[in-house]
Formats: sequence, C-alpha cells, structure tokens
Amino acid sequence: MKTLVAAFALALALAAAPAAAKDWKKIRIASEGAYPPWNSTDASGKLTGFDIDLAQELCQRIKAECVFVAQDWDGLIPALQAGKYDAIMAAMSITSERQRKIAFSEPYALEPAAFAAMKASPLTAAFKAEGGLDLEEINADEQKTLDGIATALKGKTVGVQVSTIHQAMLEKLMPSLTLRTYDKTDNMALDLIAGRIDAMVIDRSNIEALAKAEGGKDITVFGPNLTRGPLGIGIGVGLRKADADLKQLFDMAIDEARKDGAVAKLSQKWFGYDVTVRR
Repeated sequence: MKTLVAAFALALALAAAPAAAKDWKKIRIASEGAYPPWNSTDASGKLTGFDIDLAQELCQRIKAECVFVAQDWDGLIPALQAGKYDAIMAAMSITSERQRKIAFSEPYALEPAAFAAMKASPLTAAFKAEGGLDLEEINADEQKTLDGIATALKGKTVGVQVSTIHQAMLEKLMPSLTLRTYDKTDNMALDLIAGRIDAMVIDRSNIEALAKAEGGKDITVFGPNLTRGPLGIGIGVGLRKADADLKQLFDMAIDEARKDGAVAKLSQKWFGYDVTVRR
C-alpha cells in the first residue's frame, strides 16, 4: 500500500512539474521569401535577405543550427502553431492582434510603411514623400493629412498584401478606401505598373526594392512615412507561446546583436540605412 501511495505521489509531482526545456541545438525558422530586401528567394531556390542573414547571426549567438523553411505569408502563423517550424523571421510586425495568437521576441528592427504610386500619378504631386506620421496618437494636423490622402484616393483602388498590418491600418484609419489584396508584393507591383490599381501600401524598403526590379523604375513613394499604432511596435521573431525558453534565447541574442552593431551592419548591407530599434 505504501508503495502505491508513494508511486501515486511521485506521479502527481511529475505532472505538476514544468516540462523540461527543449534542447535548442537546431531551430527551424520560416520566412516568406517574397518580400525583398527583408527576405526573397534566389535563382537556386535558396532563401536570402536581411531576415535570413540576421537569423544566421542570432543562431550563432544561441549556438544553434538554423534550418530555413519557405512559407507563404498567410500561412506563417498557422503553420508555426501546428509545429511545422519553431520561429518566424519574415519582417513580421508585433501587434496586439498577433500577440493574442503567438509570442514575439523583443523587436529586432523598425521600418516605416508608406504609400506608393507611379511617377505620372497626380498623387505623387499632391503628396510629397517627406516627413513622418506617428499613428499611435493622431493629432488634428495628422488627421488632416490622413483625410486628405483618403479623399484623393476616393474612387481609386489601393493594393495591400493580405493579412498584413498595412491592410489592418487602412481598414481602421481609412475605411472608405477600396482595397485589393495580394498574396505577394511583387504581384501587387505588377498590377500597379499595369494600371490595374492606383496605389499600394507596404514597407518603405520594399517599395524601394520593387522600384529597382525589372519594370519598376517608375514606382515612387508619396506621402509621409507611417509608424506605430496599427502598424505595431517593431518587427520581431514570431514564436509559440509555450516556447518561453526559446524566446529568452532570441531576446538575449537580439540584445547582443543590437549593442555590438551587428544589426546595424546587416541593415547597411541590405537597406543602406539602419533599422535597429533604439533603446
């Protein structure tokens, strides 16, 4: 009887104890591979870009092997939750909506969003590409700017990538706009060039990358750089909430890479400017 009681007590203790931390010697990291210069796919099918280089840098600091997985944007979070991989590094901004589903590392980059159109569009003359607009607390002058852009886009079609912060931002702040969603930003750029949409909203660096691609030389930014609010607090590594130990490892590695200039160095390589999050 005593043996049974002891065994039962041991079973209860084991059940109550926290699960042992996973041995993170190999980390499977997903990226879209279609959002240059953050992430793209080269001619051989290999993932490349800022996210990929930074992931390699962080894995070296964690002393783990990186294994990269290509995943379409709208399936990134569901596949993470399903255990297809362990982390997401795909220029994914940290927002309250996403935080209800998954965890994030501390932000490793901060990039503004912007509107883009073709150079011949009257939008580019009406709204110069200058200044910044913080969407966290919008004052009267900033609201006037947003209202002016929305009025100018009335009756026009604006492209956004599906399930992104850019779509969420426009639906919240400019609900009267007619939106067309795309699976990938290069498909959206092709429609902009062909005149099937009048404008698009994506990250500033992605606009610049698309403008350098074949046929994109007349794509240009208009209006202010947009940050915070519905656009989130920065770009982080997406993780399962149960993997708190992996989050801690990424947080430490990101902090080190920020402090010793590794993030800034990779920023200059891929963007020509620094996307480091200042502390």
